[in-house]
Amino acid sequence: MQHLRHTIDCEPSTAGYVAAYLREAGDSCMFVEAYTSRAVPILLEALRARGRRPEEVRWVVVTHAHLDHAGGAGALLAACPNATLLAHPRAARNLIDPAKLIASATEVYGEARFQAMYGTIEPIAAERVRTLEDGESFELGDATLRVHHTAGHANHHFVVDDPATGTVYTGDTFGLVYPALQGGGLFAFPSSSPTGFDPAEARKSVAKVLALGEPTACPTHFGEVGELPAIATQVLAWLDRAEAWLDEAVRSDAPLAEVEKVLEVRWREAFEAEARGRGLTLGEAEWRVLGLDVELNAQGIAFVAGRRRKDRDGARG
Repeated sequence: MQHLRHTIDCEPSTAGYVAAYLREAGDSCMFVEAYTSRAVPILLEALRARGRRPEEVRWVVVTHAHLDHAGGAGALLAACPNATLLAHPRAARNLIDPAKLIASATEVYGEARFQAMYGTIEPIAAERVRTLEDGESFELGDATLRVHHTAGHANHHFVVDDPATGTVYTGDTFGLVYPALQGGGLFAFPSSSPTGFDPAEARKSVAKVLALGEPTACPTHFGEVGELPAIATQVLAWLDRAEAWLDEAVRSDAPLAEVEKVLEVRWREAFEAEARGRGLTLGEAEWRVLGLDVELNAQGIAFVAGRRRKDRDGARG
């Protein structure tokens, strides 16, 4: 049976920012990641270009419930009548009833920006959702794929090992590797976006991906990559840095809004320093993909710092 994988660029306004993957195995196919509802025509066109029909889609897999991965899952399932959503148990319940996801993201971005970024989030009927526990497998044609729960970026995250194509679909667990940043050599870094960032768990998850032994990974941001040990080394170094910033923020008495602004400066300066070390200039195109990560990574660390402050102060009380 022929096994094929195709990378789909889901964001026309920013090439190389967010990917979904179309996986074919004989007469069966699936999507990995769904981006937003506005990406559904792009995904369906990729399907049509391969001579496939929406009725042939067996699975829609989302690595976690963050809206740049799963926001379009409901609309995609509506377009693919025979597909079932595969998700982490904690992600599944938020996609069946996305009210909390919508409220949380709206609080972060504001109503207007939320609508511009994510559009409509469609709930998914529970009978069209299958949850996968750590180590559980599923079939596509004659291929067996296996999921591994990977906390650290989000506590509802898994990766998907696909031995038939020698890759792991890593979502945000194994770093972000934007093509626009690779002009001076490998440039990979983690996402610490709200609300589940945990550096210790993130390190374990990076190690878990490496231990699978596949020659390539397919992060959602962006596209198939090799050099997995080198990527892991860079991501782990960034995690050490982020953890130091987190520890400092927990010890600080500064308001969290102030902490967040300081962290934005630190992420931006650190990205610029890393780029300079590779002879890479971060211009408008590069900041178009990096700008949101600066904002979200700062927010995520500040959020966790606030939670840990409360835990510390509660223990003292």
